[in-house]
Amino acid sequence: MTKADLVDSIAAEADLSKRQAAEIVDLFLDEIKTALQKGDRVALTPFGSFVVRHRKAREGRNPKTGEKIRIAARKVPAFVSGKALKDAVGGARPAAKKSAAKKSAAKKAPAKKKARR
Repeated sequence: MTKADLVDSIAAEADLSKRQAAEIVDLFLDEIKTALQKGDRVALTPFGSFVVRHRKAREGRNPKTGEKIRIAARKVPAFVSGKALKDAVGGARPAAKKSAAKKSAAKKAPAKKKARR
């Protein structure tokens, strides 16, 4: 989905002109960008959160020459999806705690021995 597709969809759903829907989308994105520039976290429950992550300075290589180069530290935007979005896209994951509980219960209970004939 592109920004234009999103604008078209919002315009149709909210009975707005495409121009009005485009202004709303632009305002929404500008607000997120402004908050991230300040270093704030933008939480859209249950969709997810936009955060700023700090990357440390590191050493890299120029792929053409193989020469070592220094990559400066910087801030990068990141998105962390919420549980509802994860479930909607990939389906619910089986709970790991339940299987771990079954394994621990199996370890505690002694195994039944088969009777020899």
